[in-house]
Amino acid sequence: MKRFRFSRKQLCIPYALFLVCFVILPLAVIVYYAFTDGSGRFTLANFLSFFTNGNTIGTLCYSAVIAVAVTAVCLLIAYPAAYVLARSGLKRGPVLLMLFILPMWINFTLRITALKEILTVIEGNLSLHPFLNTVIGMTYDYLPFMILPLYTTLLQLDQNLLEAARDLGAGPASVFSRVTLPLSMPGIVSGITMTFLPAMTNYVILDMMYNSTYIMGSLIGSYFNIYDWNNGSMISLILFAVICIVSIVTGGGDQEDAKNRGAVL
Repeated sequence: MKRFRFSRKQLCIPYALFLVCFVILPLAVIVYYAFTDGSGRFTLANFLSFFTNGNTIGTLCYSAVIAVAVTAVCLLIAYPAAYVLARSGLKRGPVLLMLFILPMWINFTLRITALKEILTVIEGNLSLHPFLNTVIGMTYDYLPFMILPLYTTLLQLDQNLLEAARDLGAGPASVFSRVTLPLSMPGIVSGITMTFLPAMTNYVILDMMYNSTYIMGSLIGSYFNIYDWNNGSMISLILFAVICIVSIVTGGGDQEDAKNRGAVL
């Protein structure tokens, strides 16, 4: 009997089916509803109403402000932590890293509920500081997504480059600013991408923190709750376009890394 062997192309079939069923087809449905009205006719009125409505533009701006604040706080906390874990030579560095990742293993609702109770004890009334509580809640939720890429990038830095900079007379501050920081930019870009975009749409934390304001995720949910698939799909498509633009803009991280290495050498 002739033996049957799988080729590399055939091994891609399960992934291709998954991609078609759970990525391409849902995206095609979103595109269809975004560019049609309730009668199924092609229209651009959905997009025009979004960009000419002050409320939706205000929601977009507020979402961006929250995302920028959360990303900045996560970066300020994660970079020193990842640097210490990766470059200090701690024997228990992986164990300490696990402590930062451990909250991800706990149910999301339990984590936010526990944080809400802690903030309630401290503040007394969560509704007095909705923006601050939202930033704290999202920072707590997304901090591991910022630490992991930074830790991986800093751990893989070429030690010879750092020693060469010190041999050439650079002090600790100069070594960090001119060698370590530029070479860690791919990790920074990856962490920002993994934090900024979800922070624009995660409205569950706002609801649990008693924040009555809307972000883009809240707006999408409100449209789908009333079965307005056209406007909900339109906003989803706009956010998808934002993701694509950010990915294209930050896609040069590896090229910048190579340039930085060449400049150091």
